[in-house]
Amino acid sequence: MDQGAFTADGCAVEVYRLLPPGDEPGIVHAAIPEGASILELGSGTGRITHALLDLGHQVVAVDDSPEMLAHVRADKVCSKIEGLRLERVFDAVLLGSHLVNTASAVDREAFLSTARAHVAPGGRVLVEWHPPRWFESVREGQGGTLGRVGVRLDQVVHDGDLLSAVVRYSAAGRSWSQPFTCRRLDAEALNAALTRAGLVFERWHSDDRTWFSATPA
Repeated sequence: MDQGAFTADGCAVEVYRLLPPGDEPGIVHAAIPEGASILELGSGTGRITHALLDLGHQVVAVDDSPEMLAHVRADKVCSKIEGLRLERVFDAVLLGSHLVNTASAVDREAFLSTARAHVAPGGRVLVEWHPPRWFESVREGQGGTLGRVGVRLDQVVHDGDLLSAVVRYSAAGRSWSQPFTCRRLDAEALNAALTRAGLVFERWHSDDRTWFSATPA
């Protein structure tokens, strides 16, 4: 069965077209001024982008996948996050999808540095992450549904601060698999990464502490 296009890092474009925006747009909207300009790093197909546009924000979406960006109905830039320099700043920079939990410390610093380079004075960088307790709760077979998409975790491996697994997606008789590896960060490691990027932790923006903001140092 045709699974459609995949990005270079193994993301199925069709899955991201099917996933609902969830609570993320509301969390971002509540954290920034009405009509604020947003740079969204790693926008994918526009799952969150389009909801933020509907909420009255000006959004520039960034992704390194042309196949993902083809579905985005907003200003968009095809670029890797770490190499992006637009020579303009935004009221808010959004680093979602738990990208800060990348296994690579070099990539993490690059992502945060790009966010810092594009946030306006007085603006906020809004970050979604896996808090430490999430790593302790992950189990084989864990899953549920996101809109019309079934989700299940398989091949879960804990190796020190690293967690590797395969996400199994299913919808309308179709299925996709996406392997990933992420790193557990405690408060000290997170704050050190923010400091190296010229950012300072500000506050939490969700009760489960999966979203927080940082401001320019």
